[in-house]
Amino acid sequence: MNIESIHIENFKALRNVTLNRLPAYSVFIGRNGTGKTTLFRVFAFLKNCLAKDVRAALNHEGGRNGFKEVRSRGCNTEDPIKIELQFRLDIAGVNRLVTYSLEIADAPGQEPIVRREILRYKRGRYGSPFHFIDFSAGRGYAITNEEDFDKEDAELTREEQTLQSPAALAISGLGQFERFKAAAAFRRMIEHWHISDFHIDKARGDKEEEAGEHLSSSGANLPSVARHLLEYHPELFEAIKQRMQERVPGVSDIEVKVTEDGRLLMRYCDGAFREPFIDRNVSDGTIKMFAYLVLLKDPKPHPILCVEEPENQLYPELMTVLAEEFLAYTEHGGQVFVSTHSPDFLNAVPLESIFWLEKERGETRIFRASENDTLRRLLAEGDLPGELWKQGLFQSGILL
Repeated sequence: MNIESIHIENFKALRNVTLNRLPAYSVFIGRNGTGKTTLFRVFAFLKNCLAKDVRAALNHEGGRNGFKEVRSRGCNTEDPIKIELQFRLDIAGVNRLVTYSLEIADAPGQEPIVRREILRYKRGRYGSPFHFIDFSAGRGYAITNEEDFDKEDAELTREEQTLQSPAALAISGLGQFERFKAAAAFRRMIEHWHISDFHIDKARGDKEEEAGEHLSSSGANLPSVARHLLEYHPELFEAIKQRMQERVPGVSDIEVKVTEDGRLLMRYCDGAFREPFIDRNVSDGTIKMFAYLVLLKDPKPHPILCVEEPENQLYPELMTVLAEEFLAYTEHGGQVFVSTHSPDFLNAVPLESIFWLEKERGETRIFRASENDTLRRLLAEGDLPGELWKQGLFQSGILL
């Protein structure tokens, strides 16, 4: 269930941005300050809205001033923050384009509220999309017999509801019930998308033994996830080790040990030494590469995977293999969004997957590389995307 389009209004530097026909693998480049991090923060923001409510998410994103800090500068007082996602979902045997739209606004004398929240899709081949969920300021309705396509629109059953707060998302509650099929699918997608915020220091050292099937955003549970793969998916763990042996000099084996007091310990073996090294004595790049491979070999891929600047702490020779691993991840059902400054990484990315960001008068603009005639021609002549990026040719208005 991939996201096909994203429309954002008044979210920090994203004053009015639309991304259509998004591929399964999307790579974003741009100079510092053009809005790459802001684009990725939209995913984290939605996840926080779902887990808590829009007020808490705004405070997390913008600090004490919340809404005022998150909403784009120069907006009119009545302008809302708007996020709209379109994704495809199989409903009653038909692949349908579903739209989720969220508007967040100031309310007079109150804290920010959900001005409008809609989930809609077409019931038939013709006609306008039907609103299956429609809420404003904590009140609205949901269709309870969503999949009864034999009924006319007027015959569908509306269930009027009042949410606990005008700042709460309707999909937060309704998405827990399978009878609201599109809402449940969308909620699961948000809950399980992964925004990587990997911290080497949190991934190092012995850990309390704990159940861990999926790598956390920070990577703090790396040993427990590695152990889970070793015990329940040994073929995947073996593939990760093989990749590490091929690409990281000196790594001949990786061990996951349980200490006598029940703590987990990662050890890396170097063929030149008899005793393995504990992870505290291993380079940052080695640990980070292993963590990315553990993330990308997950037997149950995240529906959305967001990774910012994976090249940090990794030497350039690893960029090609990492770019290829991200692409392979999409073939198992996940959708990947990556931001990078690395020409080596970009050299291994298809032109159709590349977007570049520019900022004009404080607002972010996003361009699709495959729609640029100059870039298409230069790649057809044998140039590589990363080399063109280094030469400054990913800019609007450049014609050669």
